[in-house]
Order: sequence, then C-alpha cells, then structure tokens
Amino acid sequence: MGGILASIPFLSVLAMIWMYVDNKSAEGIADLSISIFWLVIPSLALFISLPIFLKKGLSFFPSLGISMLITVVCYYLMILILSKFGIKL
Repeated sequence: MGGILASIPFLSVLAMIWMYVDNKSAEGIADLSISIFWLVIPSLALFISLPIFLKKGLSFFPSLGISMLITVVCYYLMILILSKFGIKL
C-alpha cells in the first residue's frame, strides 16, 4: 500500500494545478507533463541502484548518495540524448 501511495505523483499534480490557477495555460501544462514523462525514465535509476547497493551490504547513506549521483548522471544523459532529437525540456 505504501508503494502505491508513494508512486502517485503528488508534486507533479500540484504543479499542474498551480500552473492552471496562475495562468490557465493548457499548453504550459502539456509541456510540463511531457517533461515529467521524459524525466521519470532516468529517475528510475535510483530505485534500481539503491536496492542493489543495500543488498550488497553497503550502508544506507552511502547507498543513497551513490544512487542519487547515478540518477543525476542519468538525468544529464537523458537531457543530452533528447536534445539530439530536438526535444527540449
């Protein structure tokens, strides 16, 4: 149940509502939604790497730190790859 609750994109939904209330721009919300979609993919690196490091016996904070670094690198690579295809985030 906790996994289901944690997977709901509360911050994304709140950002969309806030944008709509501020400027009623459906195009801006659509752009935000597309950006979120593309950036969810590299964020999965954290959820893949963290349990691997923990199961290998690395303690929590080093595992989390390394996983976060891996995720940042994946974000950078995703943005770089998408820019090669003309997709700007």
